[in-house]
Amino acid sequence: MTDWKLPIEGSCRCGEVRLRIGAPPMIAMACHCAGCQKMSSSAFSLSAAFPTDAFEVVSGEPALGGLKREIRHYFCPSCMSWLFSRMEGFEWFTNVRPTMLEEPERFAPFVETWTAERLPFAQTGAEKSYPGFPPMEDFEPLMKAYAEKA
Repeated sequence: MTDWKLPIEGSCRCGEVRLRIGAPPMIAMACHCAGCQKMSSSAFSLSAAFPTDAFEVVSGEPALGGLKREIRHYFCPSCMSWLFSRMEGFEWFTNVRPTMLEEPERFAPFVETWTAERLPFAQTGAEKSYPGFPPMEDFEPLMKAYAEKA
């Protein structure tokens, strides 16, 4: 699947906020933590990490939501779709909700995190699993393995 059609475009549910990404994803993940369950109103949240310098909001003005702490969660102020997140200290990447992008089926999770909080019925098909957040030293090999597969 190395034939990423760039740019990758997307929008919130109502279309008020539009996104454009000029690079392929670095990794695709599912998070089972209780916070993501509540924010996504689902069993887990999906994310695809992209280089921040390849990510842009092309229309609309996302609103900051969530707990407004070290992880900044951005939503459409009109339809309240959760669009993307940025982590303090890791500004070089942006986690985008793949269901906001064209061809969301291309972003199957490669890694699942916080499986210790996974709901018993929730299955993602991810190849790699972690009971919490992966150790930082695992990210480089995980991204390399994802790039080889994607």
